[in-house]
Amino acid sequence: MFYDGECPLCTGAVARFAPMLHRHRFNLAPLQMPWTQKRLGLKTGEPLVEMKLLTEYGQIYGGADALAQIARRIWWAWPLFALAHIPGAAILLRTLYQRIAANRNCIGNACQLPKQNRLGDYTAGSGFAHA
Repeated sequence: MFYDGECPLCTGAVARFAPMLHRHRFNLAPLQMPWTQKRLGLKTGEPLVEMKLLTEYGQIYGGADALAQIARRIWWAWPLFALAHIPGAAILLRTLYQRIAANRNCIGNACQLPKQNRLGDYTAGSGFAHA
């Protein structure tokens, strides 16, 4: 599982959930590492828009889809995986993830993102918000 290592929300979640994720055989690494960018096919300097999950079979999932795949492998979180496969719910989960991701650096009214990258300025149809 790859996360934004410069994001306080992301690093806090990793610190909180790392022991559980390790028990379920997930390895964790920041997206900023050169080897992770190469392995995931990310361009250097490209904005980090979402977390990524690389499966043991080489499949790459991003954002809410990555979270659903993680839930699939944890027995008590499996209902989230099932929910993510209901057409309307899948769209809702992706939208929710994108909105949280777009504002992940805005904590306590001190937003570190440029105004055009914040929630209200998400461009519909692009498929991604800044994560």
